[in-house]
Amino acid sequence: MAGSSTSTFVIRWINFLTMILAILVVGFGFWMSTHNDECRRSLTIPVMGLGGVIFLMSLAGFVGAWKNISCLLWTYLIMLFVVLVAIMVFTVLAFIITNTGTGHAVPGSRYKEYRLQDYSSWFVKQLNDTDKWTHLRSCLVKSDDCNSLSNRYKTLKQYKLAELTPIESGCCRPPAECGYPALNASNFDLSYHPVSTNVDCKLYKNDRFLRCYDCNSCKAGVAQYMKTEWRVVAIFNVILFIILSFVYFVGCCARRHAGGSDSKVPRR
Repeated sequence: MAGSSTSTFVIRWINFLTMILAILVVGFGFWMSTHNDECRRSLTIPVMGLGGVIFLMSLAGFVGAWKNISCLLWTYLIMLFVVLVAIMVFTVLAFIITNTGTGHAVPGSRYKEYRLQDYSSWFVKQLNDTDKWTHLRSCLVKSDDCNSLSNRYKTLKQYKLAELTPIESGCCRPPAECGYPALNASNFDLSYHPVSTNVDCKLYKNDRFLRCYDCNSCKAGVAQYMKTEWRVVAIFNVILFIILSFVYFVGCCARRHAGGSDSKVPRR
């Protein structure tokens, strides 16, 4: 009986610590939501949802060990196994999807430009979906990403030395290959005939509601942002997977020990 008591004690406190971990996962998701606008919160709800599932799962394990309810403990272990498989699958897919795409240097500038064809076919398919892009586009127009550039960079020299974000580089200005001279950080001289056949050159307008929001370069900027966001979550999931794997291993050992102890109790 001592072995059974020890095993339930271990499971109880392991799950108590896992509940704290779940709260931290939810907190991480909340942090993501406060640092991104509504356009760029694609992974916030899934992360917070994962934290909620881990919390409920750990609560079941904690109560099962506390009240010695065997079915709750087995349910907990099965749920934990499913969560581990789901985390592993998502993390592998995230690393595969984000393995392509990078910025291209712009001569005379510190910022980079991005090309949609460099990214995974999944990203491209999502961004080329008319309904999804219409929603993203409306969010980008409402944001201050483009409208605040002229306030932040008063001179062209400051603008060229600025490290623009992927979205600022792709959505707020025409591609450098178009050859449009910059008047300031927000406007370009469109009287020049573009020296490139890139369709984005004709799509760009100085209008704050148009800019380059319909350009492939803008979609590429969003893809780069999504890639970075997915990478952060993937790395976080690797750490979470290691911790939960340890919890699962300890839980299985504890249950096995408890089962062995129970079977050795003499019957009367």
